[in-house]
Amino acid sequence: MLSYRHAFHAGNFADVLKHSVLSLVLDYMTRKEKGFCYIDSHSGAGMYQLADEYAQKTGEYKDGIAKIINDDEAPESLECYLSLINSLNLNNDLEVYPGSPGIAKAFVRRQDSSHLFELHPTDIQHLEDFCQRWRKVFVKQSDGYQGVLGLLPPPSRRGVVLIDPPYELKEDYQKAVKTIIKAYTKFSTGTYILWYPVVKRELIDQMSDDFTTSSVKNLLQVEFCLESDTDEYGMTGTGLFIVNPPWQLSQQLEEILPYMKTKLGSNESNYTLKQLIAE
Repeated sequence: MLSYRHAFHAGNFADVLKHSVLSLVLDYMTRKEKGFCYIDSHSGAGMYQLADEYAQKTGEYKDGIAKIINDDEAPESLECYLSLINSLNLNNDLEVYPGSPGIAKAFVRRQDSSHLFELHPTDIQHLEDFCQRWRKVFVKQSDGYQGVLGLLPPPSRRGVVLIDPPYELKEDYQKAVKTIIKAYTKFSTGTYILWYPVVKRELIDQMSDDFTTSSVKNLLQVEFCLESDTDEYGMTGTGLFIVNPPWQLSQQLEEILPYMKTKLGSNESNYTLKQLIAE
C-alpha cells in the first residue's frame, strides 16, 4: 500500500512534536566534533509547499506550526526548531515546511552522513530532487525497515535513527518496534526515535509491552493528545518512543508539552512523559 502522502499533514501538531524532538536530538549530536550517521526509514518528500493542494485541502498546518511560528512566548527548548522553520520562510510568511530530511539537512555537517529511504514513487522523486546539492546523503527507494538494519552499526559508532512509518497497515506498529529491538542488538548506543499516531490505544499498549519485554534499555515515551482516547475513527494524539535520549531531552519536553497544550490544544488535551525503561 502506497497511498499515504505526508503532504496532507505537513506541519500539523504531530509534526511539531516529532520535529522539535528530532531537532533537539540532532543539535545534541553536533556538540561533539566526531561525525554521526542519520538514518530515516520513511523519509517522505523532504520539503513541502504549504500552498499546494494537499496542504490546503486539510489545512492541518494552520492548527500546528502556524500557531506558534512567530510566538514570542515559545519556550527556549523550541528555539532551534522554530528558528529552523523561520530560516526556510522569508518575511514571516509560512510557505514551506520541512519533512524529517529537511530537518536533518539543517544540522548535519561535512563529517556526518545521511541515509534516506522512501518507497512512494512520487515522493522518492521529490526527495531525490531535494537532496541534489546535499553532500554525503544516500537516497534509496527501498524498504526502510531492512535499510535501517543493514546500516548498523555505523562506522562512527554514533547514530540517530528515525522510524516514522505511515501506519497504513496495522502490522506497522509491531514491525516498527521489532525493527528497533533488532537494531538495538546490533548498535545499543544509538539514539532511536519511533513516531506513532494515537488511533487505537491497544496497539500502543502492545508496542510498550514489546519494548518492556525486550533487551532495550533507556527508553523515554512522550505523548501529546488533542482529546481523550475514543473508539471513533481518526487520530486523537501523537507520541514518540525514544531510545537513548540526550540527557536534557526529558527536561526540555517538560517545557514543550504544556506549551503545546496551551497553544495547540484545549481543555480536553493531555500529555504524558515517562521513562518507560530505565538506563
